[in-house]
Amino acid sequence: MERPAWAPPGIDISVPSVSRMYDFYLGGSHNFEVDREAARKAMAFMPGLPKIMQANRAFMRRAVRYAVDHGITQFLDIGSGIPTFGNVHEVAQAAAPGARVVYVDHDPVAVAHSRAVLEGNDDTAVLSADLRKPQEILHSPEVGQLLDLERPVALLLVAVLHFLEDEDEPERAVAELVDALAPGSLVVLTHASYEGIPLTEEEAGGTVGVYRNIRNPLVMRSHAEISRFFEGVELVDPGLVSMPLWRPDGPTDEEDPYAFSGFAGVGRKA
Repeated sequence: MERPAWAPPGIDISVPSVSRMYDFYLGGSHNFEVDREAARKAMAFMPGLPKIMQANRAFMRRAVRYAVDHGITQFLDIGSGIPTFGNVHEVAQAAAPGARVVYVDHDPVAVAHSRAVLEGNDDTAVLSADLRKPQEILHSPEVGQLLDLERPVALLLVAVLHFLEDEDEPERAVAELVDALAPGSLVVLTHASYEGIPLTEEEAGGTVGVYRNIRNPLVMRSHAEISRFFEGVELVDPGLVSMPLWRPDGPTDEEDPYAFSGFAGVGRKA
């Protein structure tokens, strides 16, 4: 298997990675054949996966602009993946020069590539850490140097919580992170769900099976289960909704039914 020049040393390029599959769905170039093969298998069951990812990214950009409009210029993006075009720092720093972003991921390719992309941008940092260990993130030098946790922060958990199984205690991880944030902080999240997908649960289950086979179980949760991640914060209007319906930039003319798969929401800490 040919190893691309950009692939960091020590990366096993024979094992698919969810962040590189996500990069492939979005039309990025930082993925290997093994990732493309797994992504194509998933798309055989759910052809609208790229559309879901695009709706996800579009929501993230609107949420970042919402945060800046409400005076927040610090961002902690956990499960950030590979920084494809229009990432958090680009949106935030275009709207508020000097906005600070810490990207966190546990995929070594995502971390290495993020560092390469962000070289020379002193208002960003990249941290290799796992959402399941919130204290390691909060007490990291990267967060300590770049973010002032005494002031509001936008915590981004976009398309990441559905990779944590219930035994990983995702609600506890989110609660620990929220607990460390100043009043006025925002929690921005999206999550996969069988609700809204234009397929039967059985059909969509084929895609879930592909992720399970690559040892990255995709946990589909209901609207009620996802809303529990907002314990202790107040959902801002319009609440927990399909991604295109969260404060759209104009009339929601999104016609692809796949864009309405899963849920997105933003909560504010009182």
